[in-house]
Amino acid sequence: MYDIIIIGAGHAGVEAAYIASQFEKLKIGLITLPGVGIASAPCNPSIGGVGKGQVVREIDALGGLMGRLADLSGIQFRTLNESKGYAVQSTRIQIDKLKYSKNAESILSKIENIDIIREKVVGIDGSNNNFAVRTESSTWNSKKIIFTVGTFLNGKLHTGSSTRNGGRDGCESSGDLSSIIKKLKKVKNRFKTGTPARIDKKSVDYSLMEKQESDPDVYTFHSQHSVNARFLNQKSCYLTYTNSETLKIIRENKERSPMFNGQIVAVGARYCPSIEDKAYRYPDKDIHHVFVEPEGHDLDTLYPSGISTSLPQSVQEKMLQTIKGLEQSKILQYGYAVEYDVLDTTQLNKTLELKLFSGIYFAGQVNGTSGYEEAAGQGLIAGVNSALSLAGKEPLILSRNDSYIGVMIEDLVSNVRDEPYRLFTARSENRLFIREDNSVLRMVSYRKKLGLNGQHDDYINNFTNEYNLLYNLLNTTYMGVNDVFLQSHKIKVPRRTNIFEILARADVDPVKVLNKYIDSAGLVFDKRIIRTLAITAKYQGYISKTKEYSQKISKLDSKKIDWHKILRSENISFECKQRVKRIKPETFGQLKLIEGIRPATLAVVASNTY
Repeated sequence: MYDIIIIGAGHAGVEAAYIASQFEKLKIGLITLPGVGIASAPCNPSIGGVGKGQVVREIDALGGLMGRLADLSGIQFRTLNESKGYAVQSTRIQIDKLKYSKNAESILSKIENIDIIREKVVGIDGSNNNFAVRTESSTWNSKKIIFTVGTFLNGKLHTGSSTRNGGRDGCESSGDLSSIIKKLKKVKNRFKTGTPARIDKKSVDYSLMEKQESDPDVYTFHSQHSVNARFLNQKSCYLTYTNSETLKIIRENKERSPMFNGQIVAVGARYCPSIEDKAYRYPDKDIHHVFVEPEGHDLDTLYPSGISTSLPQSVQEKMLQTIKGLEQSKILQYGYAVEYDVLDTTQLNKTLELKLFSGIYFAGQVNGTSGYEEAAGQGLIAGVNSALSLAGKEPLILSRNDSYIGVMIEDLVSNVRDEPYRLFTARSENRLFIREDNSVLRMVSYRKKLGLNGQHDDYINNFTNEYNLLYNLLNTTYMGVNDVFLQSHKIKVPRRTNIFEILARADVDPVKVLNKYIDSAGLVFDKRIIRTLAITAKYQGYISKTKEYSQKISKLDSKKIDWHKILRSENISFECKQRVKRIKPETFGQLKLIEGIRPATLAVVASNTY
């Protein structure tokens, strides 16, 4: 008998299992299809990116695994948006995808209360925290079920006119979930994702492309790794571009593209389009970035990011050979698209539990999201909440005001998705505060609510204590006009000023100056703490104003509402009532997010006149 069974061992499943296993008395079963690697990276072999790096650090601060795995498997570290403000800068780590998967399996297999089961699920019986999961050869009983089946749900692969069932190349699909759970609603349209061809690394002329080396100064994701630790030899990526000949070949073969000849009816990701999408969406643009990235030390394949495609094999070959540096390229695996079923996430609570079926949770790409990071964040939330439910404790609900995971969850449960959901910084109303550098501080109160103890909890307690110590020091240490440190760094002040205020000045690089001050004063603090305080000082004025506004909004947004009462109101339109009936919002904030809700409806509910 298991306490929790997780179906699917991708990034969502791994995080669900890992976090739930930290509740010592629970027994976890992780079921995955035979032949499918645990935490595999079938598409882009990288972790992090804009908006996504913030999620990885939040997962890490909450006690998750993704940041640790990325560091251990990282072959290139870079900071995206480095020329922009600190709030939108994001870490991205190119991973050795084989080592990432092996590291994940190695860590999970050593945890005594996790069993890894390699069988295909064919059915589920029972309800209300008493389930029997049937596989092709066994039956496993469990109190809670977490579905993290990714793109395997009724998955179908396309390369040109060739189609086959499967969730990814070389793997079968998991079938139709609605036949397993009756009355389950899926979104009207199937979703689509895709991947580019994989190129033989020996067939590429690197001298014709722009080299992009790993940055030794980028901080690791895992808070307990040394800030600049590198566990594997680093590798370079390369940048090249498509051209008019490339796009001409694509446009001439429009009728052979499954995307445009009616073969694929699914909806693709707007923010991660295929090269066919780019060709027709931007008819006047022929030049697109192609990032040529290694997939690992022991693999012969390169991943040409930016040219995902499902065109016929012969067209893929011609297209690639028009690109500078890829003229002699040899394809080892052709690109393909995969279309799959997606759950209607308005059926989920913020815990990611189904409203109609107590004890069943969903997380990851099956919820209509795209990206390993979004999947992992959901997996952690589902894993935590299933464990807390078993313990009879209050659920963990992350606020969108202080976490990107909170933004994502609220977005997902508040509207029916009509395209794959991708998280990015612009989705947050509070992004000056929700940054990578302060993830531990933002997540510490949530972690403490879990009631867990261990090395991770000792670290976050020490981090917050040292942060507060340095914060108070900087706010109570003043420098005058003739201060030697200021003069040596050509910083002029009109009067005695505390260091925190100096760091906020527009002409001061706060991170550089604070590091030099710490060194000159003979102090020793974790580099992460120094960086967090420096950036906090820079944004303090903006954050204070935003916080004041957010507190007012948050007070209203957190207000509980009775959606049944809304349906009975004579002051609310029939259209709005229908939308409310579908979503069943629990708070005013969730009501606001429902697409099509009129301002007049919000005014009525806010004034309690409904």
